[in-house]
Amino acid sequence: MDRYVFLEERGLVTIAGEDRVAFLQGLISNDAAKVSPGHTLYAAFLTAQGKFLHDFFVIDMGEMLALDCERSRAEDLRKRLSLYKLRSRVMLANVSDEYRIFAAFGPTVADKLELTEPGQAREYAGGIAYLDPRLKEMGARFLMHGGLGEDPLIALGCVRAEPEDYHAVRIANGLPDGSRDLPVEKAILLENGFDELKGIDWDKGCYVGQELTARTKYRGLVRKRLMPVEIEGPLPAFGTEIALDGKEAGEMRSGQDGRGLALLRLEAVEKALAEGQKLTAGEAKLTPVKPGWATF
Repeated sequence: MDRYVFLEERGLVTIAGEDRVAFLQGLISNDAAKVSPGHTLYAAFLTAQGKFLHDFFVIDMGEMLALDCERSRAEDLRKRLSLYKLRSRVMLANVSDEYRIFAAFGPTVADKLELTEPGQAREYAGGIAYLDPRLKEMGARFLMHGGLGEDPLIALGCVRAEPEDYHAVRIANGLPDGSRDLPVEKAILLENGFDELKGIDWDKGCYVGQELTARTKYRGLVRKRLMPVEIEGPLPAFGTEIALDGKEAGEMRSGQDGRGLALLRLEAVEKALAEGQKLTAGEAKLTPVKPGWATF
């Protein structure tokens, strides 16, 4: 069964003006030049030290680029981007109140939309539909003007679900959800799957935070990774320390219904899996699960 959900927590920042692609290109982790009416991207905006600030999907809206971002932090994103405007001929706006963002997931969503590749986009019912550029299992996303309502999703043959249903799929697949899983000004991309999830272009030119990101990759400095965990016991709060044999092994991120995401030391994961041990977080016991897309 195909389901859809209104992602009320998502917002939209637009970038208009003739320099919009060049402006964004120098700021984000992916190649803005590859965004087109038929293709979207997943990307991040970092501090100069290469630490996470925002992640978003980049969508071509014709005369504008749109950033599908966290609604509660959309104005922060707009303000931070505006600091780099200088003489660039661009106009930035937080239009979160004008648009609604949906996700649809299930076995036939892509076929119904006649989309085949992650990131592929098309016009749909007066809005834009695109397959999640990170992972095909996450289905499609829809950018709709606020007045369109949910009829286009119903017409697609999808049944309304709750946000928790969508996040259960996300957590099971090991995907972070912005600042819910990535501590702002602390998290680094390669510990959180951005390489495999196609959020980084290694061949583009410089961007803010590029130096640390590249150095981390080429020096093989990734010793922790975000991954799903199965939870026995009460759900640990964000940031709860995770241990193995009394030694620090990582930190808890978001979770629900007996599953969660955790940033874990790879050596601890290897030992736990090899010896059949459980990690501990407060009163809970955790079993790490390596996502099928991960290369660690």
